[in-house]
Amino acid sequence: MFPRGINTYYKTMENKFLIKLMFIGDSTVGKTSLIFRYVHGIFNEMYLATIGIDFKKRTIELQGKNLTIQLWDTGGQERFHSITQSYYRSAMGIFLVYDVTNPNSFCNVEKWMKNIEQSAKEDVVIFLLGNKADCIETRRVIKDVGKAKAAELNLDFLETSAKTDKNVKKAFEEMTKKVMAKIPEWVEETVKLNEKESKESKCPC
Repeated sequence: MFPRGINTYYKTMENKFLIKLMFIGDSTVGKTSLIFRYVHGIFNEMYLATIGIDFKKRTIELQGKNLTIQLWDTGGQERFHSITQSYYRSAMGIFLVYDVTNPNSFCNVEKWMKNIEQSAKEDVVIFLLGNKADCIETRRVIKDVGKAKAAELNLDFLETSAKTDKNVKKAFEEMTKKVMAKIPEWVEETVKLNEKESKESKCPC
């Protein structure tokens, strides 16, 4: 089913769309850095940990359509989970990020997937991102292991580096294309559901 607020998510105006994407994963895996690299084209190693949830946005043109990409940046600490889970249902796409230099963040991928399964819509688009791929000497999770985990969980996969800009634009473009491809399907499902609820709400003659 289409996320809440169909008129907001689908065409806000003629040929204009609002796409909501969410970043989840352990603290310090680089979620904020990836967002700042994409939105502002910069990298800063001194970001403070996100408290609760924050968001940025960027407007782009893709496949002849004007898109406003709203990016939700979530705090990875356990104490923020109850806050951030309320946002899952409205997300059209989710980037699940781990740090290739931190095996614990990779081990927690399945924990984050359980959160998605419990709180997000069933057919949300999900990408698994192995971030900090520029850290060759301190890498602890090899690319093939990340790809295998993504295949096991039926997720799209990329390794990224917010520092060097590796695959950052590609990750957003591929995610956005997949979300846009799903919108007609979500709209049709929502229309059918609304029609069903309308019929059920009518009193019998």
